[in-house]
Amino acid sequence: MRIALEAAQAAAARGETPVGAVVVDSVTGEVLASGSNGPIGAHDPTAHAEIVAIRAAAARLGNYRLTGLTLVVTLEPCAMCAGAISHARIGRLVFGAEDAKGGAVVHGPRFFDQPTCHWRPQIEGGLLATESAALLQGFFRARRKVAGGGART
Repeated sequence: MRIALEAAQAAAARGETPVGAVVVDSVTGEVLASGSNGPIGAHDPTAHAEIVAIRAAAARLGNYRLTGLTLVVTLEPCAMCAGAISHARIGRLVFGAEDAKGGAVVHGPRFFDQPTCHWRPQIEGGLLATESAALLQGFFRARRKVAGGGART
């Protein structure tokens, strides 16, 4: 998760929402790929950290099936990313902060609980959640100040 947090900080430095992700071999612990949010810079609405990391891991392994791997992400995945996780057959999902507005794992549509979901990873939420949430909160607080909205409580 620390590596994912570093990727999230890199996204923030580029003006992107600070979310980072890494794909790790569940047995050896080797980091196979990482990604950070990039929709603005890439002009690609699908360039979420999870998608970027999943694409990089699949390219590195030469396989679109990522069974036996763990995806670690700083924020609860959205519905699009949950779908990609399922299609990639990720074995385990670990996330930091919950996302009550846009999350789709423990909030919203609870993607992996749906009967139409064909692959369900093991799920662990809350890893370094405070640090992940603080990074996001600080980023958006600073953006509101720059936009002239002032600090909100």
